[in-house]
Amino acid sequence: NTGRQGEDRAAQHLLDEGYQIISRNWHNRGRKELDIVATKDNTLVFVEVKTRRPGSINDPLRAVDGRKQHRLVLAANSFIQQHRIEMNVRFDIIAIMGAEVQHIENAFVPSATYY
Repeated sequence: NTGRQGEDRAAQHLLDEGYQIISRNWHNRGRKELDIVATKDNTLVFVEVKTRRPGSINDPLRAVDGRKQHRLVLAANSFIQQHRIEMNVRFDIIAIMGAEVQHIENAFVPSATYY
């Protein structure tokens, strides 16, 4: 429930900021999953949403480690290939803790080893 509510808040935040939501909770074979796929200013944006309850000691941003980034890039590649998209790409993180919504644009840049 907490994760779903966080994703709903993240999607609303993106809409309020002028993004167009293309897909939510996209899955493709196995562990390939994307929370939110959106576009803005001719850029395809893959958004990882991390939600924590108020008072949680776990930093939601630390949950997007190198391993998670690798999985996100693989999923993004699958999404791009499946939909035959040719756009600039960016990876963002939206961290939600209580009432706070923190949107980190261009949170990480994939290295060549991810492909």
